[in-house]
Amino acid sequence: MPRPEVLERVREAEDEADDIVAKAEDDREERISEARERAEEIRAEAEEEANELEEKRLTDAREEIESERETLLAEGEREREELETRAEGNVDDTIEFVIEKFREAVHAQT
Repeated sequence: MPRPEVLERVREAEDEADDIVAKAEDDREERISEARERAEEIRAEAEEEANELEEKRLTDAREEIESERETLLAEGEREREELETRAEGNVDDTIEFVIEKFREAVHAQT
């Protein structure tokens, strides 16, 4: 093969190699860009999931607190009613006791 043809084939091979390297670099940049975009999507999804989880936990905590509050209010109401009932039952005894003391005081003066 004559020397000029060899040089031409070498140049063609070098040009082809340069094209392959340039395409590979373009592919690499595209893949890096896609990876960054996907990483951002994953981060955004994770952040959204974390926010949803936080909101759910807050909602659950509020519901639990409200339930406990209702239970405490119901217990307090029941205890108040019991105290009222006992107090009403003691009214007759208290009146009788006061009348008896009054009679004793009156008899002691006479």
